[in-house]
Amino acid sequence: MGTPVACVYAMVLFRHYKNSVILKDFHKELLYYRCYIDDIFGIWVPPDTPTGSPWDVFKDALNNWGNLKWKVEKPSNKAVFLDLEIQIQNSTISTKTYQKDMNLYLYIPPLSAHPPSCFKGLIAGELRRYWLQNNPDDFQKMLHKFIDRLLNRGHTLTDITPILTLAAATIDRKLLGPTPNLNPNNDTLFIHREFHPKDLQRQDICTTEIQVCPRELNNLELSTRLYFN
Repeated sequence: MGTPVACVYAMVLFRHYKNSVILKDFHKELLYYRCYIDDIFGIWVPPDTPTGSPWDVFKDALNNWGNLKWKVEKPSNKAVFLDLEIQIQNSTISTKTYQKDMNLYLYIPPLSAHPPSCFKGLIAGELRRYWLQNNPDDFQKMLHKFIDRLLNRGHTLTDITPILTLAAATIDRKLLGPTPNLNPNNDTLFIHREFHPKDLQRQDICTTEIQVCPRELNNLELSTRLYFN
């Protein structure tokens, strides 16, 4: 759009228009309204007594601001918002993950110089997203597709199975409730270092640090568990 902050400017200005015009004039019909940058999701309740065409008036009001025009879909029991497909069936709202047909799924390849935590975070994040957005049957389908796409990127089942198992166990723990604070004294030292795939492993650095500098660590009254990001 020309400048890095152009999107922010547009969001701020349109939000003012939304609050002063859209939500004010259509508060009876708009039961629910949410907007993320250039995507809008809402629940439209038609008036009991049809007077004119409130839906057409609403569309005209949306496009009565600025030069950009909204592409408005017809009201339906099924809609897509961002990565979520939402549907009303028998007075029940159901959701499933939506993925564009043109998505190339260019996940981190096995020979990437990314830290291993990035790939683990990718798997953990995708599994949690699929679990929250889908019913158990659709979750299984999404999981199979996800594994196939990782294999197409060059990963092997031997490498990704432990990470998938760990991610699933993390989801199970979160479903049971909040994770207890294992370090209430806040005495853990975090050290950030630039990652290189051929550099020393962080486990080796932690072991060496504890062996070489035990006195310094004790003086700092820090836990002997060091975390390297």
